Amino acid sequence: MQTGLKWRLMAPLMALAGGVLGVFGAVIQEVFYGSLFTAFVAGPMIEEAMKPAGVYLLYALRRDAAGGRLYRAFLAALGGLSFAVIENVFYLEVYYPDHDRSLLVFRYTWTLGMHVASSFIVGLGVNERLLRSVRGEVPFLSGNWRFFVIPMILHSLFNVVMVVSGGRWV
Repeated sequence: MQTGLKWRLMAPLMALAGGVLGVFGAVIQEVFYGSLFTAFVAGPMIEEAMKPAGVYLLYALRRDAAGGRLYRAFLAALGGLSFAVIENVFYLEVYYPDHDRSLLVFRYTWTLGMHVASSFIVGLGVNERLLRSVRGEVPFLSGNWRFFVIPMILHSLFNVVMVVSGGRWV
């Protein structure tokens, strides 16, 4: 099946929209469970699982539009990018409206980079094995666990370092 122009344009848009969906997951977990547990465990798990939501949907609907493994990872990174930009706007305009330039630079370099890189790694695990796992045909995350667990651990460690170093950087 040949991928039409519509799906080639839709793929990055769906990936970006997935990052927006991840923001909703992050807001819900923060509103209901705002704590260090949330910052260090629940938040990274929820965010890393949800940021590539557009890529999951694309892969389930039109595998041909989802391209190869690296393209899916690139698309997942777009989801991480849209998530990070929205999160940064929220942090800089709501949590720290009187922020200095260093916080702005930090949020748009280190934090954005962490979200994009983590989502890229998750995107490497969006494949037929994941789909079969979701369908219950193979054990959950069988063979793909590292593409989900490693980004969650990296995100969690990032949050730990940021909280220990001053709190407002997370």
